[in-house]
Amino acid sequence: MASLLSDTEIQERASQLSGWTVEGKELRCSLKFKDFIEAIDFVNKLVAPSEAAGHHPDIAISYNKVTVNLTTHDAGGLTEKDFALAREISALN
Repeated sequence: MASLLSDTEIQERASQLSGWTVEGKELRCSLKFKDFIEAIDFVNKLVAPSEAAGHHPDIAISYNKVTVNLTTHDAGGLTEKDFALAREISALN
């Protein structure tokens, strides 16, 4: 199981991610697209890196907005897995 990061480690890593915020025990990014089709296309791009990492985000879709939440459920908070996947997701947009 992945180890929880300390508050200091979380803040250090979060400061290196543009567009992501730490909300409690989650890392969150909200993105806005031209329309529903572009939003869904982006969500579909999340499948391969999530499967490869064996780490799956919680995703909310509202027409042209996509909110991605990352947390390591079995560890009970944020781990390096969350930040690694966040970096990959950021590279997709």
